Amino acid sequence: QVQLVESGGGSVQPGGSLRLSCVASGFNFKNYYMSWFRQWPGREPEAVAHIDATSNNIRYYAQLEGRFTITRDNARNAVFLQMDNLIVQDSAVYICAAHPAQTNWHYLPWTAAEYRGQGTRVTVSS
Repeated sequence: QVQLVESGGGSVQPGGSLRLSCVASGFNFKNYYMSWFRQWPGREPEAVAHIDATSNNIRYYAQLEGRFTITRDNARNAVFLQMDNLIVQDSAVYICAAHPAQTNWHYLPWTAAEYRGQGTRVTVSS
């Protein structure tokens, strides 16, 4: 049974930090690009960051590089998102997703993800 289980969300004040984790099971993790998406109410999930199977290629969206850092640990079948200097607009449900490594690295939309987690909620407020 395939599972992507996120954790690490919660409430934090502006300027704070959170580290999200996503643990995968039921598929060959090393053969997949991993991504974090985030979703606001009533909207489709938007990409936050992607990391390829070997961590050699990483891409961030919405000028998040510098505040967010995506990493993965293939030995633990896990992908992480370190979020620093959080702002109110970062409040969302954060969801990890897996795209097969044969997917075009330059085009990894939510709809093409083979596996998706349920998400973990992040709330940034004072």
